Amino acid sequence: MDTRAPYQVALVQMAMSADRAGNLDRAVAKIREGAGLGAKIVCLPELFRSQYFCQTEDAALFGLAESIPGPSTEAIGAVAREAGVLVIASLFERRAAGLYHNTAAVIGPDGALLGIYRKMHIPDDPAYYEKFYFAPGDLGFRVFPTAFGNVGVLICWDQWYPEAARLTALRGADIIFYPTAIGWHPAEKAQHGAAQHDAWRTVQRGHAIANGVYVAAVNRVGVETPAGPPGLRFWGASFLSDPQGVVLAEASSEREEILLGVVDPARIEDVRRNWPFLRDRRVDAYQGLDRRFLDEEKP
Repeated sequence: MDTRAPYQVALVQMAMSADRAGNLDRAVAKIREGAGLGAKIVCLPELFRSQYFCQTEDAALFGLAESIPGPSTEAIGAVAREAGVLVIASLFERRAAGLYHNTAAVIGPDGALLGIYRKMHIPDDPAYYEKFYFAPGDLGFRVFPTAFGNVGVLICWDQWYPEAARLTALRGADIIFYPTAIGWHPAEKAQHGAAQHDAWRTVQRGHAIANGVYVAAVNRVGVETPAGPPGLRFWGASFLSDPQGVVLAEASSEREEILLGVVDPARIEDVRRNWPFLRDRRVDAYQGLDRRFLDEEKP
């Protein structure tokens, strides 16, 4: 049996304003608050420094990007060190002139940058024009061993891909965090909103079940119109699922919250003993998963 101690995590569900400095100040305060509630790991939503700017294609918005390490990781590192917590912070990374990524920085309880994960799957949908801004990640799927547990990080659109969750789990993750910015086009909410939200929640619970890991989805909340109306209504509903798909905690759809939950390595062990999906994988029979579609013989 895994004898590592359980540890508490805090999911910071925030509403972002046009004030970038204010967003950072509020995030720092919420990290401090989560630590005060007993959390060892605190995760912020996707691209928390600004409103969700990908609602339009505007080259001037590349000015929002920053280096990593940089001012945000410096500020978060200071509060992580002060509070003794690990922090996952999603940022708009300027890697070089003309080269940008949607990147999660993992900052240890000593304030040091443990590493980064660059979002692998980049969407291009109405009001989610991320391909204009972000190059796809080139670091692969990563797990960060920490004093508290083995932390996997994926980002938003990665949520829909079982391959991403599987490879992160196979690298030893206890928990996969998904910093997120997902919501409704206001005109679609009445007809499609419930089904869209249910699909999002269900697919992530499926990743938890199929891989025997905890899954934490950390969303923003509120209406954002940086490019003018109608904007996007972010649906909140951040949640933590256990390895059997049981939702241990779930936030509201309307307000800011710090959602707390416990990750217990012994629970992972127990679930995997009873549902040994990793044991029964047919690794000899999965040829083709590296192809776009199986409509012709591979040369």
